[in-house]
Parts: sequence; C-alpha cells; structure tokens
Amino acid sequence: MTKLFHEIRDPIHVFIHLNWYEKMVLDSRPFQRLRNITQLALTYLLYPGATHKRFEHSLGVMELAGRVFEVITKPANVTDEVRELLPDLGNPDALSYWKQVLRMAALCHDVGHLPFSHAAEDELLPKGWSHERLSRLLIESDEMRTIWKSMVPPLEPEHIVKLAVGARKAKDLRFSKWEAILSEIIVGDAFGVDRIDYLLRDSHHTGVGYGKFDHYRLVDELRILPSFDGSTEPALGINGGGIYSAEALALARYFMFSQVYYHSIRLIYDHHLKDFLSVWLSRDSLLSEGTFPTDVEGHLRITDDEVNAAMRLAASAPNLRGHRPASCIMRHSHFKVLYEKNPQDAKVHSDPGAAIANAAEIEFGTEAIRYSKPRVKNVAPDFPVRGRDGRIQPAISASETLSKLQPTSQEYVFVDPQLRAKAKSWLNNNQDTILAKAQREEQEDEKHEADPKIRPTHPAEP
Repeated sequence: MTKLFHEIRDPIHVFIHLNWYEKMVLDSRPFQRLRNITQLALTYLLYPGATHKRFEHSLGVMELAGRVFEVITKPANVTDEVRELLPDLGNPDALSYWKQVLRMAALCHDVGHLPFSHAAEDELLPKGWSHERLSRLLIESDEMRTIWKSMVPPLEPEHIVKLAVGARKAKDLRFSKWEAILSEIIVGDAFGVDRIDYLLRDSHHTGVGYGKFDHYRLVDELRILPSFDGSTEPALGINGGGIYSAEALALARYFMFSQVYYHSIRLIYDHHLKDFLSVWLSRDSLLSEGTFPTDVEGHLRITDDEVNAAMRLAASAPNLRGHRPASCIMRHSHFKVLYEKNPQDAKVHSDPGAAIANAAEIEFGTEAIRYSKPRVKNVAPDFPVRGRDGRIQPAISASETLSKLQPTSQEYVFVDPQLRAKAKSWLNNNQDTILAKAQREEQEDEKHEADPKIRPTHPAEP
C-alpha cells in the first residue's frame, strides 16, 4: 500500500489525504489550473462567500469516492450473489488497483471545465465538445500519461477516463459491469459523490442551509445490489435504513436548484458573461474563432483570471468591444426580471416565458431582452433499496417522498434596467393578449402536425 504523503485541511471533510502519486496529479498543470476556475461562476455577486473553486471540490470528490469504495467492497457488505456478478470483489490486487483508478478519476473528473465552469459551455464550445470530453483529452495527454505510467502498478488512462466521465459521456468505450458501478460512484445520478460534494460545499460557501444532509449515514448504507427489475446488472443502491438520508440528498438537490442554482440574478449574470465571452473569443487571435480552444495548451492557458482581466478592461471604456455586458457584471448593473413563470400562465400556453420574450424583443429590441429557461433536473432518480427482509425494490416504491418529488422548473424574461418601468407597464397592458395569441398559434401548430393539410395561419419561425 502506498504510504500517505500529504494531507489538506478542508471545511467540508476536515482532512483530505493524498498518497505520493495523487500529490503528483495535484501538482500537475491541468489540476493546478482548477485553482482559478470558480465552482459557481458569478454566483459570488449574489452570495459573496461563493468564491470556492473546482480545485477543492475535486479533492472532496476524491475523498468521498475513497470512502464509498471502502464501504461497498467491505466483505461483510457484499453478498454471494453480487460477488458472482463482480469477480473483482474477491481479488485483493484488483481492488487495490481499482481503488487507485477511482481516486485518480475523481481527482481529474473536472479538469476539462471552462472558465466559470458551466456558465458558457453549451454555447461557446465547438459542436460535439463538452467539459467531459476536454477532461478526457487531458487525462490522456502526454503530461498525465507520464504520471499514470510511473505508478506501481501503472494505471491505464482509459480506465481513468471511464470512471471520470461515465458511460453517457464516453459512448465509444465499452464498460464492464464493474466499471459501470465504479463510474456511478463518481458521476451517478443517485449517489454520485460529485453531486454529494458540490451540494455540501456550495451550501457551505453560499451560506444557505438547503444543501446539508447526513452524508455520513448515506455513505455507510450504500451497497452494490442486484437490480430490482430482474436483470443481471448490479447497481449502486442502499439499505432501507439509509432511505431517509437518500431522501434528504434528493431534497437538498431540489432546494439548491430552486433557491441557488436557478436564482434569477445568478441566471442573468450567466447571460451577461456569455455575451461578453462571445465577443472576447471572436476578437482574440490566440483563441479559436468564436469558441473556446479544444487543444491541451489552449485549454490550459485560459482561466477565470484572464476573463476577469478582459472584462475589467472592457468595462472601463464605452468604445471597447464587449463594454455593455462587461459593465453589467463589473458595475452590478444587471438586467432586471420583467417576467417570472406563473403556473396560471402555463395553463394558457405551454411556454409563456418564450411567448413574452418574443413579444418583448419585437417591442424593445433583442439587445434589451434576455430569456432564461434552465434545464429541468431530475432530482429524484430511481435506485435499488434493500429492505429489512432482504427484498429489493425501487426507491420510488420504497419512498413516498421520492415518488412525489418533481423536477424543478424556472422561466424568466429579463429587461435592460433603463427600460424596466416602461416594459413593466407594457407587459401589464399586453400580457393576456400575448399569451392568448400564443395559445391560438400553438393550437394551430398542433392541428397542422395532426393533419399536414391544415396550414398554420401565423408565420413560421425561420
């Protein structure tokens, strides 16, 4: 067993321990870059304490991954049925190897993040690219391969990639049942330690209590269980005694999304940041045309620091490109909420915010309006639960709380603050008419889809 070499104090996990090889990864350029990648983008403009970085989050994910591995591979926690499905559980050498792969994968799972993390990923990476693909590129880079080869035993980069990004983001790779379980420890929907750490850490640094839950009990009750659907695929599940901790995890995620991640001010700052980055990326000759670079050196060169410096400069003079979004951020003069989704409006039109945003853009111009409808998250994924009698059932059946917990949904229309009063008056006078018109057009579209011979009477979108 490699001796411990380094320990780091952490506000969430108290101490995080690293061996010699893990310290080598910590000192590498891809990982050190994470010291300058903010975990929650510009959320610190709303919650001043939210200045924590991907660096400490990744260390926390490694710490939790190691704890989960120890629990689920403990001989007393493994049934004969599961041991037959996963032979590696009975091989001490294999367990030692895969524990190190898991910890390295957890450490490297976020090295591909762009400046300010998720804020501009979808819009400002070339088609087909994501932060997971960039993480894979870095894990397989020459710099990191040197570390993997130096280890005893050497680690296979492909194994680290599989566990770091998961089957959904590495569809070209074949996962064994064992590899699928281990990747679920890091990026799984139900008990992924990436999720556990960011909820605890984000809650701590924003100063809200929504993200806290009994993760100690949760980890202690995790098990590899046969699937509840009768298949031979094992899955990461939980003993019945831990179901309340699992409910608390799902509720923490629900409240953090609705109260923090989807807060209106956080969302509009993401818009201003994307507006600035689209200008900055298109004018910088060192970067790809209009998108973030996808080569190793180009990626390592850009962090929050470079973007902040460019924004500060652009905000200082009206004649500089990107001045408007940069000044919105640097001077805290963000666009204001014009419309927030109301359940009653959704009964009139399925997408009321989009209808109002379209009408507002016609009335006030596209530069004065921003529309945000963040993705709906499934906050209560299903997983196997083993009851006291030994029977396995789906969590949705075992927990009334999880069965009723629905994904959170938000929708906002924002307006230039100089036009807010005028826009509010306009919306008060025209909202019912806008939604009624949108409803008629929606009904005409539905009829057209049902019978193509019926032509919609409103102009089609380009």
